[in-house]
Amino acid sequence: MANINVNTTELLQLLDITPAGHNLMLVGKHGIGKSEILTDYYAQKEMPVVALFLGQMSDPGDLIGIPTKNEATGKTDFMPPYWFPLDGKPIVLFLDELNRARPEILQTIMDLALNRKLAGRRLPEGSRIISAVNAGDQYQLTDLDPALVSRFNIVNFRPTVEEWLLWAKKTGVDSRVIDFIQENKLWLDMDPDSREGEDTGLDKTPDRRGWKRVSDIISDSEELSPVLTKVISSVVGPKAASAFMNSVARQKIVPAREVIMNFHDVQRELESYQLHQLSVVNEGIYRFLEVEKVPAEDKVNARTNLEDYFTFLTKSKKEAAAHFANLFVQKTYPEAVSYIARECQVLTMMFISYVKGIK
Repeated sequence: MANINVNTTELLQLLDITPAGHNLMLVGKHGIGKSEILTDYYAQKEMPVVALFLGQMSDPGDLIGIPTKNEATGKTDFMPPYWFPLDGKPIVLFLDELNRARPEILQTIMDLALNRKLAGRRLPEGSRIISAVNAGDQYQLTDLDPALVSRFNIVNFRPTVEEWLLWAKKTGVDSRVIDFIQENKLWLDMDPDSREGEDTGLDKTPDRRGWKRVSDIISDSEELSPVLTKVISSVVGPKAASAFMNSVARQKIVPAREVIMNFHDVQRELESYQLHQLSVVNEGIYRFLEVEKVPAEDKVNARTNLEDYFTFLTKSKKEAAAHFANLFVQKTYPEAVSYIARECQVLTMMFISYVKGIK
């Protein structure tokens, strides 16, 4: 598909820029958080998101309401459907599963997308219409009329693994799940051994929604029993579950908090780490600083430990040092970067000098 690709950060910027009168169509896999991201974003703007699952609708009446006789005129009116805003306040109408809808439902959407009307009733000024579709041979889909497609701005939604990991940290996803995905990024959305677009039928494969469910299941269990392994397999599939259990059984990566607060206590262990393990530590530090608040009484200690950690990397783990410094100039962790720039000015200068030196 030749449409543009956007990650979560770019999608939010796109929503800020795009006029409310433009309709958007998000193309992406199932389970990547489209509805959650939109709901969270518009909640901050105090705009309710009304999600309609079009693939479940059997009749246009589910959209436009039930016909009734107007006793005054003798003509047919339509009772407004349950979701329609009667208070005049704008909403975000999220049309999920657009390309799973029946043709008669899609005909109703045509008028809605063009004129912002349903059965003559106009959406409140400022309302948005956003649709979501799946793309790929593995889905049972309805072909969309080009005239309908032309009424939407179309983007391929491709949230990054790093964005999901940051979301997972903020929402309290179990650290074992976060550590596993950080080390095995391909398992977040797919079986690494599967073919692109492979139709798996009822074979269970991992996705972002599934890993959140795994977290919900194991969060109260310090030890993962054989029964839990089977439960996890039912959520993300046996191959992903096996890889996850093997990862948990191996030595645990040093937590970011330990590096920030007690670097010299864990330095010897870090000396044995390979690049991929140190990359996990680096990302963990930025996620910690993005989400957590360092207490005022610990800021001097944290600053010293972060400087010492980076110095350690530059002396013996140069590729990991480059990775750690490059995270500072990227846009994935704005709060963490702001904290380092404000509280760790020497480290900031070290980062800038190091990045310039490797270009």
